[in-house]
Amino acid sequence: MSNRAKLFIPAAFFVTMMGLLSYGLFQDPSHVPSALMNRPLPVFSLPALSDETKQISSSELKGGIYLINFWATSCAPCMIEHPYLLEISEREKDITLVGVNFWETNADDAREFLKERGNPYKISLSDKNSKLGLDFGVTGEPETYVVDKTGTIRYKHIGEIDNTKWQEIFVPILKQLRQ
Repeated sequence: MSNRAKLFIPAAFFVTMMGLLSYGLFQDPSHVPSALMNRPLPVFSLPALSDETKQISSSELKGGIYLINFWATSCAPCMIEHPYLLEISEREKDITLVGVNFWETNADDAREFLKERGNPYKISLSDKNSKLGLDFGVTGEPETYVVDKTGTIRYKHIGEIDNTKWQEIFVPILKQLRQ
């Protein structure tokens, strides 16, 4: 192999790596593909956050539009998002907000948080061992999933929801699901 050819290999590698890096820098970090997209909800049965003797199952999440929000009291973006979720729960009466308290070892902390700051969730689940979060592929809180009337996941959102994201991302999806 000639000396010129030996120089070409590292240069080609460098150019390829720079191209991949440049591509990654311009991607939206809140849009991560989900293996669950357009698939049924994972089958689950979890205790209600308010009463851990009561079980709520995935079969109960059909016949309406659901936003399933994974959150924790230790999650700073969840704190930012919380007031907006309260607004959504007041304004969007045809949507059921489902809160999944994720990785919280002490459910009392989560119950106290919702008592003090308001509870936007019509259904609250306790996922202490994070099994449901793992089944959904949650990488961190908050993550929100849009589920249609058939119990099929239609969208996954990573990060907090605010008015801009709601208008630009969620409103078009919900308009389509409401038809």
